[in-house]
Amino acid sequence: MLKETRGFDFTGYKRTTLMRRIGRRLEALKLRDYEEYRDYLELEPEEFGLLFDSLLINVTSFFRDAAAWQTLREAVVPALLSTKGPGKAIRVWSAGCATGEEAYSLAMVLAGDLGMDEFRERVKIYATDLDEKALQVARTAVYTDRHLGEVPEAMRQTYFEPVEGGFAFRRDLRRQLIFGRNDLTRDAPISRVDLLLARNTLMYFNTETQLNIVRKFHFALGNPGYLFLGKAEMLLNHGDKFEPVDLRMRLFRKVGPPITGSRVPWPEGETSGDSYTGDPALQSAALASGPVAQLVLDRVGNLALVNSRAEVLFNLTPRDIGRPFQDLEVSYRPAELRSVIEQVVADLRATELQDITWRRPNAAETSSFDISVIPLISAGGDLIGIGINFHDVTRYSRLRDELEQANRELEHAYEELQSLNEELETTNEELQSTNEELETTNEELQSTNEELETMNEELQSTNDELQQINEVLNTRSAELDRANDFISSVVRSLGDAVIVVDSGLRVLVWSPGAEDLWGLRPDETVGRQLTALDIGLPVEELLPRLRPLVETGPDAGAGRMDGAVVNAVNRRGRTTRLDVAFSRLRAENSPLHGVIMVMNQLPQE
Repeated sequence: MLKETRGFDFTGYKRTTLMRRIGRRLEALKLRDYEEYRDYLELEPEEFGLLFDSLLINVTSFFRDAAAWQTLREAVVPALLSTKGPGKAIRVWSAGCATGEEAYSLAMVLAGDLGMDEFRERVKIYATDLDEKALQVARTAVYTDRHLGEVPEAMRQTYFEPVEGGFAFRRDLRRQLIFGRNDLTRDAPISRVDLLLARNTLMYFNTETQLNIVRKFHFALGNPGYLFLGKAEMLLNHGDKFEPVDLRMRLFRKVGPPITGSRVPWPEGETSGDSYTGDPALQSAALASGPVAQLVLDRVGNLALVNSRAEVLFNLTPRDIGRPFQDLEVSYRPAELRSVIEQVVADLRATELQDITWRRPNAAETSSFDISVIPLISAGGDLIGIGINFHDVTRYSRLRDELEQANRELEHAYEELQSLNEELETTNEELQSTNEELETTNEELQSTNEELETMNEELQSTNDELQQINEVLNTRSAELDRANDFISSVVRSLGDAVIVVDSGLRVLVWSPGAEDLWGLRPDETVGRQLTALDIGLPVEELLPRLRPLVETGPDAGAGRMDGAVVNAVNRRGRTTRLDVAFSRLRAENSPLHGVIMVMNQLPQE
């Protein structure tokens, strides 16, 4: 029912865990069996949210299992950095990230080893989960004192900033973390990653689903690539794919040559459900595209493929795959590409835009690109897509030669693995399943405890928050009233009538005195040409004095011209003499400029 009505497929999860978690909802609702619960779900759609919260157990914390994190920092991170070489991008995937604590833990580890500047330049952390609500918490990156209990004080001072409601992870470093939804059982994996965290994630799935996910993890990792699992998870049946760096701490290294574009990470015929994965042939071509940033659109204009360089350059994520290209920022920055693409589709000829300059956000210098838009034609001559290449033509210094890769020794844990006897291997699967089940139960209990603590905190803080909100609203309302009264008093004090026009003689301000004099309301005049208004003001007589003031531009000094006395006709059709004074309008730090016209009625001669 969940799969058919909501698109969530839990068939790969362990049956005992599902029964236990659904049973929890039955007990809370005092229902007898699954049939009653099906009927209840059909009548009460909001129950789906509570059920998903129960099934998707989001138990996590900063530096969970501190000893394992210490081993990661001492054994894996140095080896990873030495093989990448200076200046090269580092890609990390945190699968099953929940509310983001482990992704931010890794960010702190890498920033500490690389330094802040190099971390911002080189590191990209992709954090995924099935629970959209948990991902929203991760994107916000605000945590309470209780959440930060395992974070050393020095790290808390360095990486977190006090905000209302807790402490927020530093904004300048948070840009290197991208959070998105990904179903490990159905969606394509993130590719070419150097380190993959999936801690206490595999243990929720049955054996068959675990095999499929491990194959995806092997596909996702580069060579060398490292896998960090939870304490209840083992890979003893995957010796052809991973070798242990430290078995006790569940740290593994990928085995085998780099995966070529011809391989797929799931059995033939398996689909990715609602996730957009694209054509594998196109994917292979994009993955081999080297240092040139490349985008591929399908025939209807949706983003089909993005290579690594383009992801970093335009801050694209796997969630952007399948979106209409015209909805993405890259469609108009650094250059307007939508009209170019339309022309290429119409002519079936490649187009090149040369020397397009662009300054990336927070970049110190402007970069230049040659952009080529190429129609992709099938063997039969039909248009199947559009390729967009961004060639960086900015002069830059070459990267230093890569450091020679250090020799890697097998850890003592590998020797332990080789010495395991046949009897242990025979019983391993059963013992492993029991261990995972115990760890799952433990996390469920921990999740329940956290829910209770959170509810208590929310109830305690609700009254204070409501009172603070009310005080702020009252204060702002009073400030707004005072500001409006002040502005109204200033305008009324200038003269009988005040009109402000911009450099194009369009009305910006129409005072109450002007409304009373000519009978037109501000909504009938503001934004219209002064010369187009049907009022009794002889505008033609005033233009010789108006134009010099607006044509000198906003940089001219503040000035005032001699006024003029004109005969006008008021709203009642009576002639009235007006003394009109002119002053130049200038807005500080703004190109806006114009003229203020202050008019006072004179006695009739």
